[in-house]
Amino acid sequence: MPADDYCYVTTTGRRTGQPHRIEIWYAADGPHLYLLSGGGRRSDWVKNILNDPAVTIEIGDKTYRGEARVIVEDAEANRARTLVYEKYAPRSGDELSAWRDSALPIAVNVDP
Repeated sequence: MPADDYCYVTTTGRRTGQPHRIEIWYAADGPHLYLLSGGGRRSDWVKNILNDPAVTIEIGDKTYRGEARVIVEDAEANRARTLVYEKYAPRSGDELSAWRDSALPIAVNVDP
């Protein structure tokens, strides 16, 4: 999977059925992408995933299909938080530890 500073995640709107596309930080780990939702379950894109987990991911010029899920298992949640934090903290001018600790971790299982 190519590396980039961000990816685009497209979900299906739970009310409209229309594509809903966001730009977001991510970390790749094998066939998984990890995302952190600072808005938690209140974020529209997270609500959309809870309604329909099928997503499209764009990284650079590559497009992938996948299935997203809220991470509930502590070890995987910690891994997701650590990977995303470690990717962005060194180059961000902001203090990201509070965001890391409070954001809702999301995993996307990406189809090859």
